Amino acid sequence: MPRAPSKTPSRVARVLLRLPPDVHHALATAAAAAGLSFNEFCVRRLRAPAHPDDTSVVRSLVVDRARAAIGDHLLGVVVLGSWARGTAATNSDIDVLIVIDPEAPLTREIYRTWDRTPLSFDGRPIDAHFVHPSTQGTAPTALWCEAAVDGLVWYDRDGCLTRRLAEVRRAIAEGRVVRASAHGQPYWKGAA
Repeated sequence: MPRAPSKTPSRVARVLLRLPPDVHHALATAAAAAGLSFNEFCVRRLRAPAHPDDTSVVRSLVVDRARAAIGDHLLGVVVLGSWARGTAATNSDIDVLIVIDPEAPLTREIYRTWDRTPLSFDGRPIDAHFVHPSTQGTAPTALWCEAAVDGLVWYDRDGCLTRRLAEVRRAIAEGRVVRASAHGQPYWKGAA
């Protein structure tokens, strides 16, 4: 008589994986957030098909690195561009805005600190842009219009970033700020 197939694997393979500390930390953080052991989280990730919108690991990686680089001055993290739109090609990078407290100066040293250990996810470089927050009640710059339209907030310390992006979206929806094009290049301007 044939045996019924087992519901549990008859053998478990052991794999030794050497991970950079920042990747291990991001995976451990994501596992804890999901309420899973590190091992179970990794097994599920390996079994699951890759989805460009599956951002829990890369989000943890970027936010943790931003906290390490900026400390208490970190206000928020927004992912932009093709990664946020879900249109990333195989060679696309991941663009992120690292929003820091206006009291902290934006210096080249911030970029040097970030660039000392290049950060990537799934073979894609993570390209950080450090900015001060857009001021509520003022006309938004093109960067903040793009963030409002296509950006995804990955971290918002006190909710101000989300509120400002909503304000910019309202300005666009009401026609106070419009997207135009010159020589095939889009730009944002105040309505005439």
